[in-house]
This record gives sequence, structure tokens and C-alpha cells, in this order.
Amino acid sequence: MKRFLLLLLASVMWMSLPTCAQDAEALGVLVGVLKGSDDPGFQLDILKGIAAALQGQRNLKPPKGWEAVAPRLAKSPDAEVRQLSQSLSLIFGSKVAMAALRKILVDRKAELTDRQKAMAALVAARDAKLQVVLLELLHEPALRREALRGLGAFEDAKTPPAILKIFAKLDTAGKRDALTTLASRVSFAKALMGAIEKSVVKANELPADIVRQLRVHGQKDINAKLDKLWGVIRSTPEVKLREIAKYKKLLEAKSSRPVNLSKGRALFQRTCAQCHKLYGEGGEIGPDITGSNRNNLDYLLTNMLDPNAEIPNDYRTTILRTKDNRVLVGVVRRSEGQSVTLATPDEVVTIAKSDVASIEQQDFSMMPEGLLLVFKRGELRDLIDYLRGSRQVPLLNKDN
Repeated sequence: MKRFLLLLLASVMWMSLPTCAQDAEALGVLVGVLKGSDDPGFQLDILKGIAAALQGQRNLKPPKGWEAVAPRLAKSPDAEVRQLSQSLSLIFGSKVAMAALRKILVDRKAELTDRQKAMAALVAARDAKLQVVLLELLHEPALRREALRGLGAFEDAKTPPAILKIFAKLDTAGKRDALTTLASRVSFAKALMGAIEKSVVKANELPADIVRQLRVHGQKDINAKLDKLWGVIRSTPEVKLREIAKYKKLLEAKSSRPVNLSKGRALFQRTCAQCHKLYGEGGEIGPDITGSNRNNLDYLLTNMLDPNAEIPNDYRTTILRTKDNRVLVGVVRRSEGQSVTLATPDEVVTIAKSDVASIEQQDFSMMPEGLLLVFKRGELRDLIDYLRGSRQVPLLNKDN
């Protein structure tokens, strides 16, 4: 009966943690429960609750009893208990935990999932020694994407040249991660624009949402280069109507080139799948378009060319600026307690409110304008015909 009551207590505390876990006394109660249990499953429930409540925070004062119970949890036979206890010790400023996780991260013989979790914890803790390690991991394919994203958390002049040096060798997903990081800070963005001018990065490799993020910095030189290399977006209703009519005429015209639906699927994955789900695949920042009126060309073109005509509140863009000059663009998923969770096209990021400089909700959709500017005529046909289809098609083997 006592064990049942403890489990019930843990469940109640877990559910209420977003509001009560900020209180040191409440955390102390949970740590006391951990101290009295040898059950890894029970310990895991408690640790998950604490971790969820403290997500995004760092350098907190350890709750009463944590320094006594943490070493025992770090030796648990359950790998997830060990990992979570070390991550929490990081939040509480433990240098010992930081060194242990750093050791796991660089150990090529360690399990990949353990290394990924170690990296995520160290990025969240803003480990001062991590940036050098991340640069080295750019050359390790298994962790390259995580390293590319993690580098965005650190302002360092060595980051842009290191990323640009390997850019041509990256696959589509890797290039996406690289561009997201390079667009996240003014100094990185200027290096990216220089690379585009030198054709290290092709202008048509910039997705429309990355272009928007680059413009958010408000730098005249960056915006001028974008106008020259990528194009200027005009947003009046009259222009939109002319655009829709132009693309409709183009798509309805006869063509000797057969449509390639598999290529259309690949283009969808490259351009749209970060935000939209179709046939059960893709992101959840934007609406699931599987059941929408996709077969109607007018409906499809209107939503693609004029995404700001109607914007549900859940999909309004939010610009979050951190105190260390990082810019994130996405949709707020959670803002209770001491942290903010932002869903971006590439990842879900949780940031302590103490690290946030400003949060600005915009009156435009996460879906950017100018989405179709980068496509050649044949590619546009492939994409639109795929979107208008009623079934999934095979994906090409090679990267497109």
C-alpha cells in the first residue's frame, strides 16, 4: 500500500510540476522520494517529471538532498535513469556531470543514442567547451546533423567557415540544418551571404523560410544582397492575384515533358515537409494537408502564394531573440513557468525565460511568401501534381 501511495504521489507531482516545481521545497520533496526508492522504473517517473518542469533552465541551485542522491542515480542499472540524472545535475551546475557527458559524447564506442542525448544536454547547458567538440563532430556522419544544429547555440567566428567548408558534401537534410544555423545570427548570416556571392552556396538552395529569417535581422546589407540574389517579394493583393493567374496558366499549359511524381515528393520533402504533414509524413508546425482540398488548383495556389490571407492563431509566426544575439523563428508551443518552447521548421527548442531578450508575435503565417520562386518550370509541375494527387508515390533513391 505504501508503495502504491508513493507511485500515486509521484504521478500527481509529475502532472503538477509545471506550476509547483519552481518551488525549491517541492523539488526537495521529489528528491526525498527518490532517495527512498531503489526501483529504476519509479525513479525514472520522478526524474522525467523534474526534467520536464526544468526544461530549458540552467545553473539552478540544487534542491535539498540532490548532491547525496545523484551519485547513486548515476550508477543505476537503467541507462535512462543514468542519463536523466546526469542531465539534471547539469541543470544544477555540476561540473562532474558535464565532464562525464562530454566523455560520452566523444566516445565513438558509446551507443549513438547515448551520445545524442549527451550532446543535447551539453547544448542546453551551454557548455563552454562544447563548441570545439561540435566542430570536430561535423566530420562524423552519425552526429553531423545534431552538431550542425548545436553550433547555433554558440556565437563563434570559427563556425561559419567550418560549416561552409563541408556544405557541398551535405545531403538535403544536412544543408537544411546548416542553413538554419547560418541564418540564426547576424555574423553567421553575413558569412552565408558572402558564400552565396562566391557560389559556395547557390541562391536557389535557400528555402523561403530561411530567407525570411535572414531578413528578420534587419540588416540593410543582408537585405540588399537577398534582393539581388534571391528576389524581391511584393505583398499587395493585386500582385497576388496576378501571381496566381500566372502560375495557373503555366500549370494548365500543355507540356511535352512527363510529370515525375517521385521528384515532386522529393521536392515536397525539401520545401514543405518541415512544417506540413502529408500521408502521415512531415512536420506539425503547419496544418496536416492530407485531407485538405488539394486537388483544387485555385485553392492550392492561393494558399501557397498568399499564405497570409487567413492565419489561424496557432500558426502565427513568433520571433524570439536571445540575450546572446541568436534569432529563432517559429510557433510558441508552451510558455508557462520559467521557460519558452518554440517549434521551428527544424527542431523544438526550449529556452529559459532568463535567456530571452524579446518575444514578438507577428501578423503573418509561418508559411513564407515567395515559396515558388526557386523552382524551375518542370520542378513546379512535379511538385504541384504530387500535391494534387490522391495517393503516396515511391521516393527516388538518390538525393534530390
